[in-house]
Amino acid sequence: MRRGQAGGTADFWAPGTQILWRYRENGGARFHIARPVTVVRDDAELLAVWMAPGTECVKPVLADGTPVHREPLTTRYTKPRTVRRDRWSGTGVLKLARPGDPWSVWLFWEPGWRFKNWYVNLEEPLTRWAGGVDSEDHFLDISVRPDGTWHWRDEDEFAQAQRDGLVDSALAGRVREAGRAAVEVITAWGPPFSEDWPNWRPDPAWPVPSLPQDWDRTPAHVSS
Repeated sequence: MRRGQAGGTADFWAPGTQILWRYRENGGARFHIARPVTVVRDDAELLAVWMAPGTECVKPVLADGTPVHREPLTTRYTKPRTVRRDRWSGTGVLKLARPGDPWSVWLFWEPGWRFKNWYVNLEEPLTRWAGGVDSEDHFLDISVRPDGTWHWRDEDEFAQAQRDGLVDSALAGRVREAGRAAVEVITAWGPPFSEDWPNWRPDPAWPVPSLPQDWDRTPAHVSS
């Protein structure tokens, strides 16, 4: 995996650079999600990356190997967990993040490049390091259709995370505030929704990034 530049907030990755997009476990320091991606654009306004179909990733599972989404909600966040390597199934995902925003915006397509939807993932603002970016997911999300209509996603998981102590009242308030701010952008149809990203296509010469052995190493963060 090619590493990006490090050393200061003015350093950006060139298009085609392979980096890691990672998430820490909620309330912890360990990483439980790691996805190798290819940089599409990186500048002071936006980081855009492409996760190709078939990319080897790291994802959380229950200690007995059960996929997290198959566990009943009442025990989903309290049973012991581990991580495992897997492949991203289905079509690829384009991820867009503005520096400092408490969310990223993902684009999904159906087979044949028919645009499916935007997905606003509420999360900690990304922090950068030499090999990628890190965040922590905040459970609550927003799905946006091509016609601009939207709806909340995973409100039940957000509520359960609060009951289980993974999200305290202060954080819950910040997440809701972030969600409302994102909805304002959606209803105004501001960037990135107003831009031509649904018609974007990856460079066919880009290889599928590989997952490095040291995907979970803890770096010194470079910037937010």
